[in-house]
Amino acid sequence: MNLKSSKKVDVNKYELEVEISAEDFNKELSSIYQRNIKKIVVPGFRKGKAPKAFVEKYYGENVFFEDALNNLYPDAIEKAVEEAKLDIVEDKIDLEVEKMSKEDGVVFKAKITVMPEVEIGNYKGIEVSKKEVKVEDEDVEKELKSVQERNGRLVTVSDRAAQLGDSVVIDFEGFMDGKAFEGGKGDNFTLELGKKQFIEGFEDQIVGHNAGEEFEINVKFPEDYHAKNYAGKDATFKIKLHEIKMHELPELDDEFVKDVSEFDTLDEYKKDIKAKLLERKEKQAKDEKEGEMIEKLISLVKAEIPEALIKNKLRDLVRDFDYRMQSQGLKLADYLKYTGSKMEDLENNFRPQAESQVKLQLALKKIAEIENLIPTEEDIEKEYNKISEFYKMELDKVKNIVPVKDVEKDILSNKALEIVRENSVEK
Repeated sequence: MNLKSSKKVDVNKYELEVEISAEDFNKELSSIYQRNIKKIVVPGFRKGKAPKAFVEKYYGENVFFEDALNNLYPDAIEKAVEEAKLDIVEDKIDLEVEKMSKEDGVVFKAKITVMPEVEIGNYKGIEVSKKEVKVEDEDVEKELKSVQERNGRLVTVSDRAAQLGDSVVIDFEGFMDGKAFEGGKGDNFTLELGKKQFIEGFEDQIVGHNAGEEFEINVKFPEDYHAKNYAGKDATFKIKLHEIKMHELPELDDEFVKDVSEFDTLDEYKKDIKAKLLERKEKQAKDEKEGEMIEKLISLVKAEIPEALIKNKLRDLVRDFDYRMQSQGLKLADYLKYTGSKMEDLENNFRPQAESQVKLQLALKKIAEIENLIPTEEDIEKEYNKISEFYKMELDKVKNIVPVKDVEKDILSNKALEIVRENSVEK
């Protein structure tokens, strides 16, 4: 392989002229012949026994050219990019073959997308809001109330109508224009009134009815309802109310505390709740401050970002979303069907996130360059160990799977972000 020339032809676009030697080209032609000979038929020869010269004479001298080029050009481009010292973006490569023969080898031109030139403003001294963190007595009481409710029990009531806060057991079936619709039916469904599990107005219209009653309620699906074929439409639900249950809460006393915690008294338990709430709020404040800092850092980036970078990030985000759906037992195709969405809609929803993440990566990469950051062998080993521990995988396997270049990129990004963090200013 020989890089003949490299020139910028557009924003974030370079054209490389690359040569593959006749020796390498002919070697690959012979390899392809050897791999395919068993299935090649040439008149006058038994199947798989025709010499290469006869195969080329019968099918044409260039019979193996295309396969040879397809096998050789990825490595040739990779070496050319390295020689040209370009930082390539994963994207479609426009290939134009100038010549290809056994005598001269191959010369082709390839248009590639490269990482954008980035300018960044003053990343040292980014102002972030100072977060005041404190836990009030009402916060503790609210948490205590939540623990009390989780440890309550449901008791059937028969001497009154349903109220907000009750749990009811119902059969329901929904109708639009007099016809039952898909997904609108349930039997012996337990619904907590006031939790707004169903669309607006559904739960409120059950309030006031008694166990054993059969009745109808009328609702309107929201205009922004996730299933677009239902959005904004009126529906009638036939309801049969089987049972009303109220929540009976335990007394908040020392005995209750002993049952639900490692403490002996209510006062001790309250102190522990307060400490944990403070820790939680401090983490939340730290995360909010970090989010604000990153948002401001992103705003300092100036670059003409290639669409390929955004698309690559979108692909990653959609793939991660697909994994999350699968972990919940739902295929992405089924999710799109149930929500009445298309893949394009999903990508549009993720696009702002993709753009922000790409800008952040570009910012951190630029800062790493400005600060002359270099990952040490110790840094690399430590990062591999973290990956190994997180995925509970042997270290050697991790090193075989995760390229060292990817690890180095992560290390540089983390080091750059730490510089921004250390130099941020609370206001």
